[in-house]
Amino acid sequence: MRAQNSLRVALVSDTHNLVRPELLRFLAGCDAIVHAGDICDSSVLAALSAIAPLTAVRGNNDRGAWAEALPLQTVLELGGVKIAVVHELRDLRDDPVSTGVAVVVSGHSHKPSLEVRDGVLYVNPGSAGPRRFRLPVSAAMLIIGKSGELGVEHAQLVA
Repeated sequence: MRAQNSLRVALVSDTHNLVRPELLRFLAGCDAIVHAGDICDSSVLAALSAIAPLTAVRGNNDRGAWAEALPLQTVLELGGVKIAVVHELRDLRDDPVSTGVAVVVSGHSHKPSLEVRDGVLYVNPGSAGPRRFRLPVSAAMLIIGKSGELGVEHAQLVA
């Protein structure tokens, strides 16, 4: 059951021009989508933005005029929570703690991860695109509670 007044923010990365039906099912009912790069075609952005408001950054495999329009990093605020988004953590500008960022979303490694550093939540949703090596095909859901409490649930999209 969904908590009243909570926000469900879908975290996606490394789709590599593949919008799986399993991803679309995962995104159903989310309030916003954050894509941490390696999109590879603007049609992916069109498909995701038809579901919920979309924020995306450029990854190392995103090329062309459509990709050049995307930032390497962006910061957005949802439910009073500041979220920084980058494809590779090395592209993170500014110290998240000093700028009030509570969540850093990144991609690139294709490996889902979740850790807290200096009170900041670092989330890599993994890759929702083609399977790479033996890593899972995954995405994550960031839950922002009405008082700003945070929760993250990783989901394996394909067995």
